[in-house]
Amino acid sequence: MKNKLGVHAQVWVGGWSHEEAARAIASTASLGYDYIEAPALDPSLIDIDFTRKELEKAGLGITTSLGLDDSCDISAGDPGKKARGEAHLMQVVKTTRDLGGTHITGILYSGFQKYFTAATKEGVAGAVEVLQRVAEEAAKSNITLGLEVVNRYETNVINTAAQGVELCKRVGMANVKVHLDCYHMNIEEADAEQAIIDTGDYLGYFHTGESHRGYLGTGSIDFVKIFRGLVKANYQGPICFESFSSAVAGEPLTGILGIWRNLWTDSTDLCRHAMEFTQAQMHAAKQAQAIGGSVDW
Repeated sequence: MKNKLGVHAQVWVGGWSHEEAARAIASTASLGYDYIEAPALDPSLIDIDFTRKELEKAGLGITTSLGLDDSCDISAGDPGKKARGEAHLMQVVKTTRDLGGTHITGILYSGFQKYFTAATKEGVAGAVEVLQRVAEEAAKSNITLGLEVVNRYETNVINTAAQGVELCKRVGMANVKVHLDCYHMNIEEADAEQAIIDTGDYLGYFHTGESHRGYLGTGSIDFVKIFRGLVKANYQGPICFESFSSAVAGEPLTGILGIWRNLWTDSTDLCRHAMEFTQAQMHAAKQAQAIGGSVDW
């Protein structure tokens, strides 16, 4: 089975106006990608009818991603924040459903921010309760929730693949999976390849991205091990390329992620390279697996 390949919309555009949505969708489709990942930090900014028509015209699929802000932090142990976060996530489910989307991913379990204290047991338990209800609603539309494992500067709840698996187990819903991102794994994991393998069937979404957020293969990430891990884990889900440059990235991501440098200006060249790089790495990993798995007596 071939993994579906996608690209994050912010390699093309900083927002989701009609012009931006049309350009991002058409550009993604023109390079042969299977889907686009649209930012849903504020789902009210997405014109559902317009976006769906553009997707259908391009023959493209869609996923959505977000991180909750502090006012909607379902892990905070604050009843008001918990209620607002649940309402926000339910709205994203509705938006994704109406777009014909398949996955909602990102920091769905806490605020997308730097924390200065550790998560509490009570706060995480509250997040689990909310995620169970949101997952139940998402399941009605065959939508998978991907709990993105991110670095210590973006959440205090799950920073490693093992923690992501544990949170999925606590939620206990078949459509709640771990979303791994090699940019974050490069910071937090002792052995990214083994972490992918150990995540196993809980892995439901994957982001490729370089250590400096630029062109794949030009930073410090060992992509040979990353893709060998995906093959060994028999991962067959979506693989989305994510990259940010100050030339394109819009608020609030620019500030939250610290996108201060202009790492690229040619989005088309960047995404074409990412497609070719991903296909070549996946092919090489599969060949390595085939050779390693055979014995010539």
